Amino acid sequence: MIAIKHILVATDFSEAADTALGYGRELATRFGATLHVLHVAENVYFTAFGAETYASLAPDLQRDIEDAAQRRLHEAVVDSDGSGAATVPAVVTSGSPASAILDYARDHEIELIIMGTHGRGVVPHLLMGSVAERVVRLAPCPVLTVRSREREFVHPDLMAVRQPARAHA
Repeated sequence: MIAIKHILVATDFSEAADTALGYGRELATRFGATLHVLHVAENVYFTAFGAETYASLAPDLQRDIEDAAQRRLHEAVVDSDGSGAATVPAVVTSGSPASAILDYARDHEIELIIMGTHGRGVVPHLLMGSVAERVVRLAPCPVLTVRSREREFVHPDLMAVRQPARAHA
């Protein structure tokens, strides 16, 4: 039997991340696990600013980025009827999303990471790399990557329609 107590969904608020959140909610509910939903906010201290601009803008800009991320994350994890798994929303600031996801997973004893993947082409992948790919290679636990609208197996409406199997006499 598989026992999963902590599931992490990493979100960048994209369509693929929303799909991953749906998977995370369903799996956390079925396993009775705590669902951690993590957003990694951009660290403006690593962004190129001129020295005079950096000193005056960075603290306010960083706070605005983090506040906006907190608001979006709260909206994403709202469970209106309270029937879902216990959820822990978290925003961390980092210059490296993959490293932040991996650190969070280690620090919180995560047993499954779920994240969306954008399925970019070869050239963008070579230029930007892939957060999901790095997490898959270095994660301390299994990683489920999902694309938006591709072979989804989480269908909330199907659960309401499904009838119990009848016993034949």
